[in-house]
Amino acid sequence: MPDLNLPDAERDVLACVHRLGGATASAVRAALHAYRPMSHGAVVTLLKRLEAKRLLTRQKAPTGKAYVYQPTRNHGANFRGLIKEMLQRVFHGDGVALVASLFETKAPSAAEVEKLQEMLNDLRRRRKKGEP
Repeated sequence: MPDLNLPDAERDVLACVHRLGGATASAVRAALHAYRPMSHGAVVTLLKRLEAKRLLTRQKAPTGKAYVYQPTRNHGANFRGLIKEMLQRVFHGDGVALVASLFETKAPSAAEVEKLQEMLNDLRRRRKKGEP
């Protein structure tokens, strides 16, 4: 399993590739420009580092010289460690406080509330069955 103790810049690039569902260096640079402006070369370097850590794969784009980078794992798997660390360090293991803080920062939409309810219902069913 790759080391997910990533520097902030690598973490931002990886999250961006996840958000875009796969991307070229130019697309990542454009998407990050508003809050993390970087040169094209810096983005390429970070993408290559993430590829070396087996967090991304690349394929030649259908046209031109660019490569399209894809995540090798789902978003949750890549960032689970970060969330776990934040839960312990900031919220002292209190998951309810973490979620409450999140919703104080950004209220969920009606669709998100519905999805959260489905997740809670599923969690209740699994707990009743004795599953983790």
